[in-house]
Amino acid sequence: MIRTKEKQKLRKFIRELAQISGRHTELISVYVPTGYDIIKIIQHLQQEQGTANNIKSKATRENVIDSLERIIRHLRLFKATPKNGLAVFAGNASESDNKIDIKVWSLEPPEPLKTRLYRCDQTFVLDLLKDMLETKEVYGLIVMDRREATLGLLKGTLIKVVTKMTSGVPGKTRAGGQCTSLKTLVNNGSLTEIKNIKVGDKIEGLDINKNKVIDSSCLDKWLVKKNEYYVIKTAGQDIICSKDHIFFVKEKGKIIEKTAEELTTEDFLIGKRFTTKITDIDLINKPIEMIDISVKNKNFFANGLLVHNSSQRFARIREGAAKEFYKRISEAANQEFLPNQQIKGIIVGGPGPTKEEFIEYLNNEIKRKILAVKDITYTDESGLHHLVDASQDTLAEELIAEEKALLKEFFETLAKNPKSIAYGYENVKKALEYGAVSKLLISETEDDKIIDELEGLAEQMNTEVHIISVDTKEGLQLRDLAKVGAILRFPLQ
Repeated sequence: MIRTKEKQKLRKFIRELAQISGRHTELISVYVPTGYDIIKIIQHLQQEQGTANNIKSKATRENVIDSLERIIRHLRLFKATPKNGLAVFAGNASESDNKIDIKVWSLEPPEPLKTRLYRCDQTFVLDLLKDMLETKEVYGLIVMDRREATLGLLKGTLIKVVTKMTSGVPGKTRAGGQCTSLKTLVNNGSLTEIKNIKVGDKIEGLDINKNKVIDSSCLDKWLVKKNEYYVIKTAGQDIICSKDHIFFVKEKGKIIEKTAEELTTEDFLIGKRFTTKITDIDLINKPIEMIDISVKNKNFFANGLLVHNSSQRFARIREGAAKEFYKRISEAANQEFLPNQQIKGIIVGGPGPTKEEFIEYLNNEIKRKILAVKDITYTDESGLHHLVDASQDTLAEELIAEEKALLKEFFETLAKNPKSIAYGYENVKKALEYGAVSKLLISETEDDKIIDELEGLAEQMNTEVHIISVDTKEGLQLRDLAKVGAILRFPLQ
């Protein structure tokens, strides 16, 4: 992977050559691939010199022949082709029609050259170098829980969101999360408003198998705030409850369970002594405080009607919805990651065991690409950044890990020991001149002239130089702070 400093150098090189334009087809580009015999390239260029003698325009002919000669002389300086190959360019760089200024530029590229090329044109051939600026390796990122998922791509130092999803899975609630109004009556030896029930109190319920009223005990109790509620009316008693509160209904000789929002006026509710038909159901869109309790027998009589506080049915609903959501995330991962040939691996994050549950729903090809599974609290875009931060061990060889570690050191030192840090052009330049800089950090957004100046000083003082991208939040912090920062060998007075 090309480091940001190498990219900066390559961009500068390309930018310089792109500004040069020949009068005619007189600018020469030569690419020597990795491992290719440089002598053969020289022999080929000598042949091209002979061919150039046929160019009709005297000025163009002379410029081409001279440029070829300059390239040949330059190539003879090499005993062998450099490890990554060699790109050489030559041509008239003068901006004046009346002046000739033949120059040679050469670069060992940061990645191996695979293409051999010779071309004479009005512009230099730079596409092969431009391609190297594109990050080749990409990582797929997934952060998820049962309610939300975000899929992203890590490309170099850039984290990009590609898909956001929500499940509609009901939130996890204590003991079923079903509740009734504060004034709902329960029997603990006498009719008592549910708000006055205490943990440990006996509460009447029903042994459904024996059809026998029994005492159960209150295990827990808590206050719940709702934005809406149902009023279920019968010939006997009315009851105010949450939409997910479960009632026992007599239907075709069987007892089944229904939530308040599933009830109709055709339903018969199980009561303490007999069943009673629903006469009316009203949904009230108004905030209300309610009480939720958990009882040992999983049911109790509320206003004489048998209600269910078990979380089992609700849990089944959640489980089913969660499984469907896992399938949707898996399909999205297939769509986003499988066609992308650049993806080197996939990292998955999420809270608790959720992520492991989800992985079982992934395509086998996706599974094989998983490099790490991390505990992550957040499942939105910020969760992707947390996932990358938590995966530094996995990404240790990647540029983003290197930059994040370096910037972490810079900002932590700034906070704890500010005298060991310098930032801002003037302060950093002064520190460099004193030989006090251990590591020089320069934002890629800094002016090229300043970069060149500070790099020159750093080279004289044997100082590490790091060109920092702005693809990470830490890189943006450096840019916004001063664009230039330094970790010092010793504090300046």
